Amino acid sequence: MSEVTAPPAVQVSAQNSSPMTSVYRKRLIVHRIGITLSFLSMMIGIFFLMWILITLLIKGFGGVNLALFTQSTPAPGSEGGGLANAIVGSLMLVGAATLISTPIGIFAGIYLAEYGEKNKFAQVTRFVTDIMLSAPSIVIGLFVYALYVAKAHHFSGWAGTIAISLIAVPVVVRTTDNMLRLVPSSLLEAAFALGAPRWKVSMLVRLRAVQAGVVTGVLLALARISGETAPLLFTALNNQFFSVDMNTPMANLPVVIYQFAMSPYDNWRTLAWGGALLITFSVLGLNVLSRTLFSQKIPK
Repeated sequence: MSEVTAPPAVQVSAQNSSPMTSVYRKRLIVHRIGITLSFLSMMIGIFFLMWILITLLIKGFGGVNLALFTQSTPAPGSEGGGLANAIVGSLMLVGAATLISTPIGIFAGIYLAEYGEKNKFAQVTRFVTDIMLSAPSIVIGLFVYALYVAKAHHFSGWAGTIAISLIAVPVVVRTTDNMLRLVPSSLLEAAFALGAPRWKVSMLVRLRAVQAGVVTGVLLALARISGETAPLLFTALNNQFFSVDMNTPMANLPVVIYQFAMSPYDNWRTLAWGGALLITFSVLGLNVLSRTLFSQKIPK
Protein backbone atom coordinates (compact mmCIF):
# COMPACT_ATOMS: atom_id res chain seq x y z
CA MET A 1 0.00 0.00 0.00
CA SER A 2 1.46 3.34 -1.01
CA GLU A 3 1.89 6.07 1.55
CA VAL A 4 -0.38 9.07 1.34
CA THR A 5 1.59 12.32 1.21
CA ALA A 6 -0.01 15.45 2.59
CA PRO A 7 -0.37 18.37 0.23
CA PRO A 8 2.38 21.05 0.44
CA ALA A 9 -0.01 23.60 1.97
CA VAL A 10 -0.88 21.21 4.78
CA GLN A 11 2.82 20.51 5.44
CA VAL A 12 3.66 24.22 5.67
CA SER A 13 0.72 24.77 8.00
CA ALA A 14 1.85 21.90 10.22
CA GLN A 15 5.39 23.31 10.37
CA ASN A 16 4.15 26.79 11.30
CA SER A 17 1.92 25.39 14.03
CA SER A 18 4.83 23.60 15.67
CA PRO A 19 5.94 25.41 18.85
CA MET A 20 9.63 24.97 18.07
CA THR A 21 9.92 26.85 14.79
CA SER A 22 13.00 28.93 14.11
CA VAL A 23 11.10 32.16 14.79
CA TYR A 24 9.85 30.82 18.12
CA ARG A 25 13.32 29.67 19.14
CA LYS A 26 14.81 33.06 18.23
CA ARG A 27 12.18 34.91 20.28
CA LEU A 28 12.72 32.55 23.19
CA ILE A 29 16.48 33.18 23.14
CA VAL A 30 15.97 36.95 23.00
CA HIS A 31 13.47 36.71 25.85
CA ARG A 32 15.86 34.74 28.03
CA ILE A 33 18.71 37.13 27.29
CA GLY A 34 16.51 40.09 28.23
CA ILE A 35 15.38 38.47 31.47
CA THR A 36 18.99 37.59 32.36
CA LEU A 37 20.25 41.13 31.68
CA SER A 38 17.36 42.63 33.67
CA PHE A 39 18.10 40.33 36.61
CA LEU A 40 21.81 41.16 36.51
CA SER A 41 21.04 44.90 36.39
CA MET A 42 18.76 44.55 39.39
CA MET A 43 21.40 42.63 41.33
CA ILE A 44 24.08 45.22 40.51
CA GLY A 45 21.80 48.03 41.71
CA ILE A 46 20.93 46.16 44.92
CA PHE A 47 24.61 45.36 45.51
CA PHE A 48 25.69 49.02 45.36
CA LEU A 49 22.68 50.13 47.40
CA MET A 50 23.47 47.63 50.13
CA TRP A 51 27.14 48.62 49.96
CA ILE A 52 26.21 52.26 50.60
CA LEU A 53 23.83 51.41 53.43
CA ILE A 54 26.27 49.02 55.13
CA THR A 55 29.09 51.58 54.87
CA LEU A 56 26.84 54.22 56.40
CA LEU A 57 25.89 51.87 59.22
CA ILE A 58 29.49 50.91 59.96
CA LYS A 59 30.96 54.42 59.87
CA GLY A 60 27.94 56.42 60.93
CA PHE A 61 26.71 54.36 63.85
CA GLY A 62 29.70 55.43 65.94
CA GLY A 63 28.72 59.07 65.53
CA VAL A 64 25.11 58.61 66.63
CA ASN A 65 24.71 59.40 70.32
CA LEU A 66 22.77 61.72 72.59
CA ALA A 67 25.20 64.59 72.03
CA LEU A 68 24.46 64.46 68.30
CA PHE A 69 20.90 65.68 69.02
CA THR A 70 21.58 67.98 71.98
CA GLN A 71 24.81 69.87 71.21
CA SER A 72 25.66 72.31 68.43
CA THR A 73 28.49 71.88 65.93
CA PRO A 74 31.94 72.12 67.56
CA ALA A 75 34.68 74.59 66.73
CA PRO A 76 37.55 73.45 64.46
CA GLY A 77 39.91 71.07 66.22
CA SER A 78 37.74 70.65 69.32
CA GLU A 79 36.28 67.41 70.61
CA GLY A 80 32.67 66.46 71.24
CA GLY A 81 29.79 68.47 69.91
CA GLY A 82 26.81 67.46 67.86
CA LEU A 83 24.46 68.54 65.10
CA ALA A 84 21.53 69.97 67.07
CA ASN A 85 21.65 73.34 65.31
CA ALA A 86 21.87 71.67 61.91
CA ILE A 87 18.98 69.29 62.67
CA VAL A 88 16.73 72.12 63.87
CA GLY A 89 17.75 74.28 60.90
CA SER A 90 16.95 71.50 58.42
CA LEU A 91 13.58 70.85 60.06
CA MET A 92 12.70 74.54 59.85
CA LEU A 93 13.81 74.90 56.23
CA VAL A 94 12.11 71.72 55.03
CA GLY A 95 8.99 72.40 57.09
CA ALA A 96 8.59 75.93 55.73
CA ALA A 97 9.26 74.72 52.18
CA THR A 98 6.62 72.01 52.58
CA LEU A 99 4.04 74.53 53.83
CA ILE A 100 4.75 76.71 50.80
CA SER A 101 5.01 74.05 48.09
CA THR A 102 2.12 71.79 49.14
CA PRO A 103 -0.85 74.14 48.50
CA ILE A 104 0.76 75.65 45.42
CA GLY A 105 1.55 72.22 43.95
CA ILE A 106 -1.87 70.71 44.74
CA PHE A 107 -3.88 73.62 43.34
CA ALA A 108 -1.67 73.80 40.25
CA GLY A 109 -2.12 70.05 39.73
CA ILE A 110 -5.90 70.43 40.03
CA TYR A 111 -5.84 73.20 37.44
CA LEU A 112 -3.79 71.10 35.01
CA ALA A 113 -6.07 68.08 35.45
CA GLU A 114 -9.28 70.11 35.04
CA TYR A 115 -8.28 72.54 32.30
CA GLY A 116 -5.07 71.10 30.91
CA GLU A 117 -6.49 69.30 27.87
CA LYS A 118 -7.22 72.19 25.52
CA ASN A 119 -5.92 75.17 27.45
CA LYS A 120 -2.72 76.62 26.01
CA PHE A 121 -1.65 78.15 29.32
CA ALA A 122 -2.06 74.80 31.05
CA GLN A 123 0.05 73.11 28.39
CA VAL A 124 2.80 75.70 28.86
CA THR A 125 2.57 75.22 32.63
CA ARG A 126 2.96 71.47 32.27
CA PHE A 127 5.96 71.98 29.97
CA VAL A 128 7.64 74.35 32.44
CA THR A 129 6.92 71.89 35.27
CA ASP A 130 8.66 69.10 33.36
CA ILE A 131 11.67 71.36 32.79
CA MET A 132 11.88 72.23 36.49
CA LEU A 133 11.70 68.54 37.40
CA SER A 134 14.87 67.88 35.40
CA ALA A 135 16.66 71.15 36.19
CA PRO A 136 19.86 70.80 38.25
CA SER A 137 19.33 71.94 41.81
CA ILE A 138 22.46 74.09 41.72
CA VAL A 139 20.90 76.14 38.92
CA ILE A 140 17.84 76.79 41.09
CA GLY A 141 20.12 77.80 43.97
CA LEU A 142 22.03 80.21 41.73
CA PHE A 143 18.74 81.65 40.48
CA VAL A 144 17.52 82.37 44.03
CA TYR A 145 20.94 83.78 44.92
CA ALA A 146 20.78 86.28 42.07
CA LEU A 147 17.14 87.13 42.66
CA TYR A 148 17.05 87.31 46.48
CA VAL A 149 20.39 86.91 48.26
CA ALA A 150 22.35 89.34 46.10
CA LYS A 151 19.67 92.03 46.49
CA ALA A 152 19.23 91.45 50.25
CA HIS A 153 23.05 91.39 50.69
CA HIS A 154 22.96 88.46 53.14
CA PHE A 155 22.25 84.75 53.28
CA SER A 156 19.13 83.65 55.11
CA GLY A 157 16.88 80.75 55.93
CA TRP A 158 14.10 82.30 53.86
CA ALA A 159 16.30 82.21 50.77
CA GLY A 160 16.99 78.53 51.39
CA THR A 161 13.28 77.91 51.86
CA ILE A 162 12.49 79.54 48.52
CA ALA A 163 15.17 77.51 46.74
CA ILE A 164 14.04 74.10 47.97
CA SER A 165 10.38 75.10 47.52
CA LEU A 166 11.08 75.57 43.82
CA ILE A 167 12.38 72.00 43.78
CA ALA A 168 9.39 70.57 45.66
CA VAL A 169 6.60 72.34 43.76
CA PRO A 170 7.08 70.50 40.41
CA VAL A 171 7.07 67.12 42.18
CA VAL A 172 3.76 67.88 43.92
CA VAL A 173 2.25 69.36 40.74
CA ARG A 174 3.14 66.38 38.56
CA THR A 175 2.04 63.81 41.13
CA THR A 176 -1.29 65.56 41.74
CA ASP A 177 -1.93 65.95 38.01
CA ASN A 178 -1.18 62.29 37.29
CA MET A 179 -3.26 61.01 40.20
CA LEU A 180 -6.30 63.12 39.30
CA ARG A 181 -6.18 61.81 35.74
CA LEU A 182 -6.62 58.28 37.09
CA VAL A 183 -10.06 59.03 38.52
CA PRO A 184 -12.66 57.30 36.27
CA SER A 185 -14.93 59.57 34.27
CA SER A 186 -18.00 57.64 35.45
CA LEU A 187 -17.42 58.89 39.01
CA LEU A 188 -17.22 62.49 37.81
CA GLU A 189 -20.28 62.12 35.58
CA ALA A 190 -22.27 60.79 38.53
CA ALA A 191 -21.31 63.84 40.60
CA PHE A 192 -22.23 66.21 37.76
CA ALA A 193 -25.55 64.39 37.29
CA LEU A 194 -26.43 65.18 40.91
CA GLY A 195 -26.03 68.88 40.13
CA ALA A 196 -22.69 69.48 41.86
CA PRO A 197 -20.69 72.44 40.49
CA ARG A 198 -17.33 71.81 38.91
CA TRP A 199 -15.26 73.24 41.77
CA LYS A 200 -17.05 71.01 44.26
CA VAL A 201 -16.57 67.95 42.05
CA SER A 202 -12.85 68.75 41.81
CA MET A 203 -12.30 69.30 45.53
CA LEU A 204 -14.77 66.92 47.20
CA VAL A 205 -14.98 64.07 44.68
CA ARG A 206 -11.96 63.95 42.41
CA LEU A 207 -9.32 65.07 44.91
CA ARG A 208 -10.78 62.99 47.73
CA ALA A 209 -10.69 59.86 45.57
CA VAL A 210 -6.91 60.15 45.20
CA GLN A 211 -5.99 61.92 48.43
CA ALA A 212 -3.59 59.15 49.45
CA GLY A 213 -1.73 59.46 46.15
CA VAL A 214 -1.46 63.23 46.58
CA VAL A 215 -0.07 62.76 50.11
CA THR A 216 2.42 60.33 48.63
CA GLY A 217 3.55 63.01 46.20
CA VAL A 218 4.03 65.48 49.05
CA LEU A 219 6.11 62.96 51.00
CA LEU A 220 8.23 62.21 47.93
CA ALA A 221 8.83 65.94 47.46
CA LEU A 222 9.75 66.16 51.15
CA ALA A 223 12.23 63.32 50.73
CA ARG A 224 13.66 64.98 47.62
CA ILE A 225 14.43 68.32 49.28
CA SER A 226 15.66 66.88 52.58
CA GLY A 227 19.08 66.03 51.16
CA GLU A 228 19.63 68.96 48.78
CA THR A 229 22.98 70.65 49.36
CA ALA A 230 23.80 72.83 46.34
CA PRO A 231 20.82 75.24 46.61
CA LEU A 232 21.48 75.81 50.32
CA LEU A 233 25.14 76.65 49.69
CA PHE A 234 23.95 79.65 47.64
CA THR A 235 21.10 80.68 49.93
CA ALA A 236 21.04 79.57 53.59
CA LEU A 237 24.80 78.87 53.75
CA ASN A 238 25.57 77.69 57.31
CA ASN A 239 25.77 78.81 60.92
CA GLN A 240 28.00 77.31 63.59
CA PHE A 241 25.68 78.52 66.35
CA PHE A 242 22.12 77.59 67.25
CA SER A 243 19.66 79.99 65.61
CA VAL A 244 15.96 79.98 64.78
CA ASP A 245 15.98 83.35 63.02
CA MET A 246 15.03 82.62 59.42
CA ASN A 247 16.39 86.00 58.30
CA THR A 248 19.97 84.99 59.10
CA PRO A 249 22.25 82.22 57.80
CA MET A 250 21.07 78.88 59.15
CA ALA A 251 22.81 75.62 59.82
CA ASN A 252 21.42 72.61 57.97
CA LEU A 253 22.40 68.97 57.73
CA PRO A 254 23.36 68.73 54.02
CA VAL A 255 25.78 71.67 54.12
CA VAL A 256 27.24 70.64 57.49
CA ILE A 257 27.82 67.10 56.21
CA TYR A 258 29.55 68.51 53.11
CA GLN A 259 31.82 70.82 55.11
CA PHE A 260 32.63 68.34 57.87
CA ALA A 261 33.33 65.47 55.44
CA MET A 262 35.92 67.63 53.63
CA SER A 263 37.64 68.75 56.85
CA PRO A 264 40.95 67.37 58.26
CA TYR A 265 39.48 66.85 61.74
CA ASP A 266 38.52 63.33 62.81
CA ASN A 267 35.76 64.59 65.09
CA TRP A 268 34.12 66.53 62.27
CA ARG A 269 34.31 63.55 59.92
CA THR A 270 32.68 61.33 62.57
CA LEU A 271 29.85 63.85 62.93
CA ALA A 272 29.53 63.97 59.15
CA TRP A 273 29.05 60.19 58.99
CA GLY A 274 26.49 60.39 61.79
CA GLY A 275 24.60 63.13 59.99
CA ALA A 276 24.72 61.21 56.72
CA LEU A 277 23.28 58.14 58.44
CA LEU A 278 20.54 60.24 60.02
CA ILE A 279 19.46 61.98 56.83
CA THR A 280 19.71 58.84 54.69
CA PHE A 281 17.46 56.76 56.90
CA SER A 282 15.07 59.69 57.33
CA VAL A 283 14.66 59.91 53.55
CA LEU A 284 14.40 56.12 53.33
CA GLY A 285 11.70 56.14 55.99
CA LEU A 286 9.73 58.82 54.13
CA ASN A 287 9.87 56.78 50.92
CA VAL A 288 8.74 53.62 52.68
CA LEU A 289 5.97 55.54 54.44
CA SER A 290 4.72 57.06 51.20
CA ARG A 291 4.59 53.69 49.44
CA THR A 292 2.98 51.66 52.23
CA LEU A 293 0.92 53.61 54.72
CA PHE A 294 -0.55 56.03 52.18
CA SER A 295 -1.03 53.57 49.33
CA GLN A 296 -4.58 53.61 47.97
CA LYS A 297 -6.40 51.96 45.11
CA ILE A 298 -8.17 54.18 42.60
CA PRO A 299 -11.95 53.58 42.58
CA LYS A 300 -13.27 51.98 39.39
